[in-house]
Amino acid sequence: MAAVTKSDIIAKIATDADITKVQAKAAYESIVAQAYKGAKSVDGFTLPGLGKLIKTKRKARTGRNPATGETIKIKAKTIVKFRVAKACQEGIVPVKKK
Repeated sequence: MAAVTKSDIIAKIATDADITKVQAKAAYESIVAQAYKGAKSVDGFTLPGLGKLIKTKRKARTGRNPATGETIKIKAKTIVKFRVAKACQEGIVPVKKK
């Protein structure tokens, strides 16, 4: 299956919501802008039923250069994580019954 592009998503939104592609693009870009802004906040950005974007700090650690095997120091940095909502997880991978 081929990767879904931004224009594919916009076309699907336009079809499903019965709006123009220009309106769908504006709606899509609004959600993306809200996600960027929300992810910077302490609470993160939640898309109910899909998941949550959160900004978190990663501690400094040691790693290994895969080419040489040499031990290296990796600096601490801030990263963005996406936590999948339970409903999304169960919709994609159903819970096995015991």
